[in-house]
Amino acid sequence: MSRVLAIDYGEKRTGIAVTDSLKIIASALTTIDTATLWEFLQAYLAKEDVDTIVLGLPLRLNNELSAIEPIIQKLQRKIVHNFPQIKVERQDERFTSKLALSAMITGGMKKKDRKIKGNLDKISATIILQDYLDRFSSF
Repeated sequence: MSRVLAIDYGEKRTGIAVTDSLKIIASALTTIDTATLWEFLQAYLAKEDVDTIVLGLPLRLNNELSAIEPIIQKLQRKIVHNFPQIKVERQDERFTSKLALSAMITGGMKKKDRKIKGNLDKISATIILQDYLDRFSSF
């Protein structure tokens, strides 16, 4: 069965999360250097069955798009062009970094591990993905 992949795009690092094959649970996958994102996606999509990619939608509190949005739109167009069989969705990513930090603290992650910025990015991607899944939940 196919999975859903989420991307929390950042200028330096990008967090990646993925669902289980039943599309019930979102899990952190990895954090990569943004410069290697396209190569990562090509390799991952060649070996894993993914039917949807969820890209974070970077909105400000006043609902305006942040400055990084044109870069994310370019990535979206590239994905659609190169992987037309994969649906691309957008998910509001406001507050995901704060929620990720809170989750790390609540989960008992040690302070030294919380300082590793890659942990925050992949947990933020997981929150984006879980929020996306929750939009379609029947609960």
